Amino acid sequence: MSQVLTLAITKIGDLLLRDKITQDINDNAISDIDLTIPEYQRPYKWTAKNVIQLLDDIIAAKNDNKEKYRVGTLILHQEGSIYNIVDGQQRTITFSLLLKALDYNLDIRFLAQSVTANPFNVRNIPANFSTLERRVKNFSDEKDRQSLLDYVKGHCELIVVITEDISEAFQFFDSQNARGKKLYPHDLLKAYHLREMNDVDITETEKTVKGWEDLDQEALSSLFNNYLYRVREWTKGNKAYELTEHNISKFKGITRLDNFPFAQFYKGAFAYSDMVNHSAMPFVSGIRNLKSFQLDAPIIAGKPFFDYAKHYFEILKDVQTNDRYEGFYMNDNPIVKTLDLRKYRNGVGNRIVRLMFDAAVLLYVDRFCPERPTRADLEMLEQFLRFAFIWAYSLRAQYYNVGWLSAQNYILGAIKDENVLNSFNIYKMITESDSPVSLLSTLSDDVNPLPNYAIAANAIKGDINEYVADDDNKGVFQNYLHWFIVHGFMEGNDEK
Repeated sequence: MSQVLTLAITKIGDLLLRDKITQDINDNAISDIDLTIPEYQRPYKWTAKNVIQLLDDIIAAKNDNKEKYRVGTLILHQEGSIYNIVDGQQRTITFSLLLKALDYNLDIRFLAQSVTANPFNVRNIPANFSTLERRVKNFSDEKDRQSLLDYVKGHCELIVVITEDISEAFQFFDSQNARGKKLYPHDLLKAYHLREMNDVDITETEKTVKGWEDLDQEALSSLFNNYLYRVREWTKGNKAYELTEHNISKFKGITRLDNFPFAQFYKGAFAYSDMVNHSAMPFVSGIRNLKSFQLDAPIIAGKPFFDYAKHYFEILKDVQTNDRYEGFYMNDNPIVKTLDLRKYRNGVGNRIVRLMFDAAVLLYVDRFCPERPTRADLEMLEQFLRFAFIWAYSLRAQYYNVGWLSAQNYILGAIKDENVLNSFNIYKMITESDSPVSLLSTLSDDVNPLPNYAIAANAIKGDINEYVADDDNKGVFQNYLHWFIVHGFMEGNDEK
């Protein structure tokens, strides 16, 4: 027969300093808790980054005057007075270390037990304690440290589930993990930036949330993971793998409490552009709206983050829509017509190089195209599109198979084979150029034609010039190599 689950809530101070669970659903305390890490538990894998993130979240909750800050769930298997941790070990150990770092004289019985001497426990427990100890020493005022200690003890809470049946404890753990909706990185960012909006009235907050949720969530996830995250890494010369809950700090941005000179500069720039754009100045003077964001610049936390996400969501949608009647940037471009063919949207390699192309165009538009581009703006964009296409699809042409390893090396100019052409960091080049003219000049020097012998994929059959006439009678050419030929980026030599 299944055992009844006991549900409770405990304050961190009660659990770790007084060996009790604050109250069950009948408002009764559960005393004499011998909290234990059983041998079957996995190692302690939290790193310095995880513990600092937890501490930052606690400080943010305290500064927001949150009476209760729920920090997760603790699942316990009870054997008499022993309560084995089934789930919640990482957080519980970290809170123990944090309490000890805030006051070394605290008696925490939980920390006195021995744990399995595996490499993770041996390395991470002392390393994380040292990290927390160094961080709390930065509090110049002893009152601030004591205030934080009191908040952790009395306001940080865990939801507790207790059962005497070990199999039921694991079943509950499994069901919690299986049924719980996975939070994608952009969901976690939404929660973080909503917390930064505690000075915004409820009507404006609800409007902001609705605007976010009205966006296609799959497309929004792709925007952050495939474009915004990757472009930010590539412009810095770093490889970009995947945006996860462990590296979303790149999108947490500058908060209202940050007063370093660089933070004041970016907050001031955003505030000025926002003020101008919401005034009558652009209409009266005829000037263009000021752009409030740049892809490679820090984000301003809170409501500006949601404006930032919507801004780039709309630009990327425009960049990826090659319709002569819609948008401003892509307008019936003949190269993109070919790239939009189904055969170039299928397959890992094709999707990677298209992402590289779209990301380069997104970054160029962000840096050099105004909200309402002039004919001159669009003419320079057309020139850039040709260079970006040749750059991205040179990778497709020179490799039989394109994967993320070869793509990242190509993007960062780290290809060791000197015979592979056009491997350079176009994203860094864009951000280091002070005008479209200087960028186009640099690209004209750096983008090279491909000799026939270099073409490894899409092997050419017969006369290469046949591709010039290989269309569908509607002007859509069926092979991307056609555009290499038309724009003079394929040489006719057949030998190295």
